[in-house]
Amino acid sequence: MSGKADPRPGDGSTSRTRLDRGRTALGPALELVHTGRAPTRAVLTAELGVTRATAGAVAAELEALGLIRVDARPGAAAGSQGRPSHRLALAEDGPVALAAQVHADGYRAALVGLGGRIVATTPGCEIIDPDPAKVLASVVTAGAELLRATGRRCVGAGLAVPSAVAEPEGLALNPLHLAWPAGAPVRDIFAEQVRAAGIEGPAFAANDVNLAALAEHRHGAGRGSRDLLCVATGHRGVGGALVLDGRLHRGSSGLALEVGHLTVHPEGRPCHCGSRGCLDVETDPLAFLTEAGREPGPEVSLLQQSIDLVRHHYDDPGVRTATEALIDRLGLGLAGLVNILNPDRIILGGLHRTLLEADPGRLRAVVADRSLWGQSGGVPILACTLDHNSLVGAAELAWQPVLDDPLGALTDRH
Repeated sequence: MSGKADPRPGDGSTSRTRLDRGRTALGPALELVHTGRAPTRAVLTAELGVTRATAGAVAAELEALGLIRVDARPGAAAGSQGRPSHRLALAEDGPVALAAQVHADGYRAALVGLGGRIVATTPGCEIIDPDPAKVLASVVTAGAELLRATGRRCVGAGLAVPSAVAEPEGLALNPLHLAWPAGAPVRDIFAEQVRAAGIEGPAFAANDVNLAALAEHRHGAGRGSRDLLCVATGHRGVGGALVLDGRLHRGSSGLALEVGHLTVHPEGRPCHCGSRGCLDVETDPLAFLTEAGREPGPEVSLLQQSIDLVRHHYDDPGVRTATEALIDRLGLGLAGLVNILNPDRIILGGLHRTLLEADPGRLRAVVADRSLWGQSGGVPILACTLDHNSLVGAAELAWQPVLDDPLGALTDRH
């Protein structure tokens, strides 16, 4: 908050002290509203552990920054007593982050506001060049056009890629399904394209499933979980992510939770890692289509073809048998992860979400039967709920500096 400015008219020393103390609460307050945990000023006061006056000053400063709106005249709920608390909402016309996602079947750009709300998105492109610089230039150009069309202020940019991204260098170590060179410096390339497009703010890059887990933890099926395991198969391969105590677990160099290389079918398909029967090649869309005896077509993505088969042709014996086979293999992999990680919730994305929806009882039974902790109480297994959760997660990367220090992040550049 504006401790550097002269006192506002009518402010005294007590008010200045309150404002100075409130500066440290700006970030935590914004995160509470961002994640839906502080819908009113009264809740914000309790969550921050500050006085009502300080909470009011914090909310006013966040509103002045164009991040939230404070409704000072809400109606009291039926049967309630006393004066109703001011309601807090995210600014509808506030800043946005540029989010980009690249996968085996194309790329997409979007503008994402606070609260994980997608403001605008481009149609998905279905052509991926083997040169990452060309692809990232195209997706950033598409994002820049969205920014021009909407006239929104941009706080930064985030990129989701289907590869482990090594830190601190930002290298995509295994973008196998993109035909990009191993070790491509995707974060630096993305940052260069963002700067070239005249887009302000920092640029980040991370693994797509990590970002999906982050988005779901803050805004979707993982909200309220302490130790959240996310497993998903998108267009090709299988990824995993773990959120511990509200923080994404990246490992020592950003490479944690490569769950795609758990063996679930020892005599199964050869995997590019050198093993056989890994989750990566036994439970992804191509594996499902092969198991169902269907030839992949060029008209839509492998993911969409697989989802459509399960949802619209489940009564076909071949489709049902393939679904059950993939559920059993997925359940075996999840059971091993439960034994090792002891999560309090599992969420599934992509085709795995559709497999869960097709036969939730079968998947949960496999996990319970094959895992020690599953037998003693069961781990909730839920479907991811956010559309484009990797895009939303990419935006979370760009929003994080603002959540850490709203005043510094939004005023240092202006």
